[in-house]
Amino acid sequence: MTGEGRNRKTMLGLAGLGVFMLGMSFAAVPLYDLFCRVTGYGGTTSVSDTVPDVILDREVTVRFAASVDRGMPWSFRPVENSMKVRIGETGLAFYEATNPTDQPVAGTASFNVTPFSAGGHFTKIACFCFTEQVLQPGETVKMPVTFYVDPSIMEDEEAALVHTITLSYTFHETDLPEAAAAPQDVDAPDPAG
Repeated sequence: MTGEGRNRKTMLGLAGLGVFMLGMSFAAVPLYDLFCRVTGYGGTTSVSDTVPDVILDREVTVRFAASVDRGMPWSFRPVENSMKVRIGETGLAFYEATNPTDQPVAGTASFNVTPFSAGGHFTKIACFCFTEQVLQPGETVKMPVTFYVDPSIMEDEEAALVHTITLSYTFHETDLPEAAAAPQDVDAPDPAG
């Protein structure tokens, strides 16, 4: 092979590698998210429609934390800072959000669990974080999260040592849905009569 042929082959190989790396950079976030959901890595929780059949005698303390992203005008806090639950027992906690502005504001919550080793064993049955929340001007709402700590935590060498789990939420402002963004004229006459 001549020097020119080798150069062309090298350039094609490098161009192909560049295209592959660019494609992987776009796939990295969804693949990492999938990995975290499957393994519980990075404090990602599990989701279930059912509760465990077994409730153990061992208790864990679940602490609740709340924050808002920069620029999010809401105030947001846990109603209670912590609770003790037995492993496998269903817990119910509430968070409170207030929109102190004179405009409707939409938000979506991101979450994680620490320590990370407990993330895959912390299971949510129902959560406000599954849907976008819209608060009207001056509105305050209490939002529930129903959860349990899966008994499988006792089979995980690292997670079995955990006695306190922290569930943290951060609210991020999102674009208002069209229906919520449209001005509502409550004094307008009813067109039906």
